[in-house]
Amino acid sequence: MKDNKSAYNAAIYDDHIVNVLPYYREYHGQVIDLVRNMGAKAPKWLDSGCGTGTLAARAIEEIPDAKFTLCDPSEKMLNIAKEKLKGHDIAFFSTPSDKLEFNDEFDVVTAIQSHHYFDEAGRELAVRNCHRALKDGGVFIAFENIRMSTDESDAIALKRWVRFLEEHGNSPEDVQMQIERRGKEVFPITIEKHIELLKKCGFRSVDLLWSSYLQAGFWAIK
Repeated sequence: MKDNKSAYNAAIYDDHIVNVLPYYREYHGQVIDLVRNMGAKAPKWLDSGCGTGTLAARAIEEIPDAKFTLCDPSEKMLNIAKEKLKGHDIAFFSTPSDKLEFNDEFDVVTAIQSHHYFDEAGRELAVRNCHRALKDGGVFIAFENIRMSTDESDAIALKRWVRFLEEHGNSPEDVQMQIERRGKEVFPITIEKHIELLKKCGFRSVDLLWSSYLQAGFWAIK
């Protein structure tokens, strides 16, 4: 049974995601490196769409005084995160990004591979909620599936991704499923539109953090 619109159920998510998203572990490395350079020794950190808690588990190893709040609409994902992070003082909420109700609480808000499940209105609401959850000067970091700037370049990028999927053990049926999800279950937008949206939602500094294949990372300061 699939969970939280993921292509895989929660129980096998961690094992499979690295074979679906190129450089997946690099996303977390980029996020942690950015947070470390913000200068906060004990940042209050909200991870929205936390999934199985992999980012928090890795971040705690490198920033042990970080204070985490983890949110995800999937109880199955959260249960795995709770087990993975047992022994740490972490608050968990079964809440999607478009329902967040935090105000001026966090130094860092992250959303890793989660907002592309929303349509245009839902995505904007989710980003505004993340903006509201931050303290002034706080940073929002998001990684998302993207579209290229033209249909021509998108088709080439899609071929690259298909080859990656095939070379990493995905069956022809799984490859086709991933292709068919675009525009139906996940709604990728271009880098340019991401930047426009972040500015529209009130962030005063917006930049591209990382990009490869059909994924990109962004960071924005409130």
